Amino acid sequence: MSSSGNPIRINRFLADCGLGSRRSCEEIIIGGRVTINGDVCISLSTKIKEDDEVIVDGKRLTPHKETINILLYKPPEYICSRNDPENRPTVFELLPKHLKQQRNIHYAGRLDFKSEGLIILTNSGDLSQKLSHPNSKVDKEYLVSLTKPFNMDDKDRLLEGIEIPSGLAKAINVEKVSKRSIAITLNQGLNRQIRHMMTALNYRVSRLVRVRIGGLTDIALEPGSWRFIGRKDLYKIFNQAKD
Repeated sequence: MSSSGNPIRINRFLADCGLGSRRSCEEIIIGGRVTINGDVCISLSTKIKEDDEVIVDGKRLTPHKETINILLYKPPEYICSRNDPENRPTVFELLPKHLKQQRNIHYAGRLDFKSEGLIILTNSGDLSQKLSHPNSKVDKEYLVSLTKPFNMDDKDRLLEGIEIPSGLAKAINVEKVSKRSIAITLNQGLNRQIRHMMTALNYRVSRLVRVRIGGLTDIALEPGSWRFIGRKDLYKIFNQAKD
């Protein structure tokens, strides 16, 4: 239910309990993992009332009261996951114990294992949905270091789009920073998008750093460090207002 006590859609309720974005929560519902007052629920149109008992995978859910939003600098060779079968370090290990133990905190917009830079951790299903939904079109800027000089003739190909395994990948801005490094801005979220795009152009990426999410940057954050973000920071993200 909403803060006013009105019934809310089941996917939003699960998201508010920290189970992920609304879209990922829909998969939980369709998978038959949710019961409401003892009955299995697979209907996405179901609404939750204040006195309903909602259980997922045997655990009763209660919406969290305090919203936690964190900006973290992910170091390279950390994985965006709670658990890793290969026992690689996870981004949640960088948080203090009292935050690490809050299972409803999840990442919104992952970086791959070798990449580094800014990510957001949150227990807000709404924020996670806004950051991950394709319609949000939140810009993300990356500094990309290459093993050979970048040919500016390839800029147009990055802007026009390149077919990669997960679809047509386009940059919305490309700037040359130095002979072997460029700044690329994306508003898509395709898997390993920049690495696949550069491979298609016969470049190899030696370092990839996310430096901006929407209008939010933080040059003071060092690898492995983090800070809470508030309303002003969220405004920068969604209004593309750079520092």
